[in-house]
Amino acid sequence: MGKVIIIINLWLLILILGIGVEEVRGTSSSSSSIPEVVNVGGLLALNSEVGEVAKVAIEAALDDVNSSPDVLPSTMLQIKILDNNYSGLLGIVEAMQFMGGETVAIIGPQSSGIAHVISHIANELQVPLLSFAATDPTLSSPRSQFFVRTTQNDLFQMAAIANMVEYYGWREVIAVYTDDDYGRNGISSLGFKLAEKRGRISYKAALSPQPTREEIMDALVKVVALSESRVVVLHTYSTYGLQVLDVAKYLGMMEVGFAWIATNWLSDVLDTKPTLTVNETDSIQGLITLRMYTPDSKLKTDFVSRWSKLVTSNQKQQQQQHGSFRLNTFGLYAYDTVWILARALDAYFDRGSNISFSKHSRLSKMQSERESGNLNLNAMSIFDGGEKLLQCILEIKMRGLTGPIQFNSERNLIHPAYEIINILDTGYRRIGYWSNYSGLSVKPMQKTFHSKPFNQSSSPPQQLLYGVIWPGKTTDKPRGWAFPNSGRRVRIGVPNRVSYREFIDYSSSTGTFTGYCIDVFTAAVELLPYAVPYELIPFGDGRNNPSCTDLIEAMTRGAYDAAIGDIVITTNRTRVADFTQPYIESGLVVVAPVDAPESNSWAFMKPFTPLMWCVTGMAFLAVGIVVWTLEHRINDEFRGPPARQLVTVLWFSFSTMFFAHKENTVSSWGRLVLLIWLFVVLILNSSYTASLTSMLTVQQLSSPIKGIESLISSTDPIGYQRGSFTPNYLMQEYNIPHSRLIPLNSADEYTNALKKGPRNGGVAALVDERAYLDLYLQTRCEFAIVGKEFTKNGWGFAFPRDSPLAADMSTAILKLSENGELQRINDKWLMGSACNSPETKVDVNRFELRSFLGLFIISGMACIISLLINFLIIVRQYILYCPSETISSGERGSVSSRLKTSFKTFITFADEKEEDVFERSRRRQMEKESNGNASGGSSS
Repeated sequence: MGKVIIIINLWLLILILGIGVEEVRGTSSSSSSIPEVVNVGGLLALNSEVGEVAKVAIEAALDDVNSSPDVLPSTMLQIKILDNNYSGLLGIVEAMQFMGGETVAIIGPQSSGIAHVISHIANELQVPLLSFAATDPTLSSPRSQFFVRTTQNDLFQMAAIANMVEYYGWREVIAVYTDDDYGRNGISSLGFKLAEKRGRISYKAALSPQPTREEIMDALVKVVALSESRVVVLHTYSTYGLQVLDVAKYLGMMEVGFAWIATNWLSDVLDTKPTLTVNETDSIQGLITLRMYTPDSKLKTDFVSRWSKLVTSNQKQQQQQHGSFRLNTFGLYAYDTVWILARALDAYFDRGSNISFSKHSRLSKMQSERESGNLNLNAMSIFDGGEKLLQCILEIKMRGLTGPIQFNSERNLIHPAYEIINILDTGYRRIGYWSNYSGLSVKPMQKTFHSKPFNQSSSPPQQLLYGVIWPGKTTDKPRGWAFPNSGRRVRIGVPNRVSYREFIDYSSSTGTFTGYCIDVFTAAVELLPYAVPYELIPFGDGRNNPSCTDLIEAMTRGAYDAAIGDIVITTNRTRVADFTQPYIESGLVVVAPVDAPESNSWAFMKPFTPLMWCVTGMAFLAVGIVVWTLEHRINDEFRGPPARQLVTVLWFSFSTMFFAHKENTVSSWGRLVLLIWLFVVLILNSSYTASLTSMLTVQQLSSPIKGIESLISSTDPIGYQRGSFTPNYLMQEYNIPHSRLIPLNSADEYTNALKKGPRNGGVAALVDERAYLDLYLQTRCEFAIVGKEFTKNGWGFAFPRDSPLAADMSTAILKLSENGELQRINDKWLMGSACNSPETKVDVNRFELRSFLGLFIISGMACIISLLINFLIIVRQYILYCPSETISSGERGSVSSRLKTSFKTFITFADEKEEDVFERSRRRQMEKESNGNASGGSSS
């Protein structure tokens, strides 16, 4: 292939060296009227399935166009087909022949590599290239201005494959492809589309354009040995694609566990060849392939029914007996390509354009300077109407055998769609469709010209496929990966701990690991549906607990394939690694020294804080005073001498604590206040009784540390386990200075630091994970967990990003949890006699005012409202029933004396019993009436 490229580049250097875009001068040949004949070239590889089908289709289309009165009625379209046999050199020579013979357009070439070369010449001489088979996505580049793709772009086929990979839950694929423009650029597009869905190509196996069986076998052996993925995408040519599959079958790559996706070359082979050999049939069982979707129509049905006659007629004309071949999708696109060009020429002539060619100045100059040369460069001329014809082609809007035909802004055909086919026995079954309008679906999407693609970021409707029979004749979806047959075991890093060896214990003499984490891992591996060869490698120096963060970083660098042990799943770690389902819950807690205080004569005061006692006592007095105020004017039990009333208020206030008050309330507002207060008293009594009972019956352990809040507000040193994530968490989340954090390496160091205390070089408390501290406290009863667990974390096993083992191990851990094995492992390693039994607990909290503040507010509001209403009632009565002579007598004297007299009068009035006020008012009214009667009698 490299030699061909060199030869092609040499020809290009000879032909177009120094040719730039400048004004064309020289003689020109033109016709002022529509020509009788228009010359079109055709570049095909006639020794291929696509080439032989395309030749028949193009000639059939040519006959149909020339016999149609609706298209080019006065012009005969003439197409000359040349065979380039997939040769770049022949392709460029044949293209030169066409362009030296007043050719207005070229249909072809089939090969993407040849199209890349010829497109440069076409750009310079302004001759449109219409290719029905060159699917390389990079041909849509602006550099190929005069290249028009009349078939589907491979970019869409790769998008369909990426959607299938995502649909089946795979992350990685192997790409086996032809090492040329068609193969490389197609697989590159697949890589981009997979990356959009968090997938990737894990291994690329490139094959030469004409590989031998030995070369194919060497490439596939490396695929099996070096790659974990078992999903293979085969993007090659029909000329040797079946040979690749035959070698794959020989190597056992068509067995259960593999998934093969072949691009549309395979569907073209199935459509074209009437029969396949037994070996060919066996080698494609269970494969998935794609076929360009062409909707059914009467036009298509009529052409398919004509196909066998067209093939027979063509072979008779050419006097060939190659055997029959059937129609494939490239044949349909080749037929439509002729019609696209014919309608574009019709529109070109309708716009008043004609066919004319001009000599290129620099080519003519090169010819004159090299008179001894044999190259007839003068024959190479520019098509003057090339740009106008190209524009007419891109503006085509018609319906052909392949459905609606129209080009979008990126010069691709609209409505790209593919059928997805599963090969079974001697036939195949359609399992669904893909289009950029609907994604994957079991139904074909019929779209109009102006439909828009669905939003790729959202889930498309009906994203599903029918069931597949996979290689090995199984309906179970392949897992998509396996361990490569390279003999290398999975390297698993394990922390070499120096403390809490119940979790991980490494024996340097035997090189083996034991412990809780190791048993969980081995039990999960045994549940996997496949064997995992692995080796456990210690991480750390054996003198200090290693950092699990460093272990994960080493794994991401490739030093290990996985990491297991007491690894906490944190946000930062999940950014660089994938974790399994947590197999143990373990958040951060605080451990501090605790004491069991001796009982004393004031123990009954402990349920409430001093402030709570003070507020409660004041509330009792306040409620007594409020009730006395509301009842004093109407209830005889709240009247009498001042000393008696004071005793009544005190007695009534505190007797409500035991619901033993003997005074009855008469006023409605007094009863409301008392009812609310009795509810408050009920809550206070219940809480006090429960707390005091707990204190007298359960051993209480007290500590000056109440939890993480106490540590934040203090300046005392805090201990933590060396190698854990705890210091970073405390510094980042709680802004605790690093100088306060003391690393400790073992349980004995924990004990010594706590016993010394912060004043003697120790620590005030420890902050560590619950799983460690539960184990630590089993034998150390002088310490206890204080406060609540302030983080919620778990331990898991770490794997590199997108590792398929992470998901399978998570499933295995869930199975361990469901069948009880996880609990049995926990009991084996972590269960022991605990000091912090249910009879022993830390309770450093007492009832504070805030616990009952809402009740006090409700009761206080009731008292205030009742007093306010009672005051308004007294004022109203004072205005209505106050003796007028008392008020008028106060009018004599100064203002201050009058106010003082009025205030005394109001106080005296408020202290009077309400019945007396009413009685005095009635008597006064009767006296007025009698006096009025007396004065009336004397006057008479």
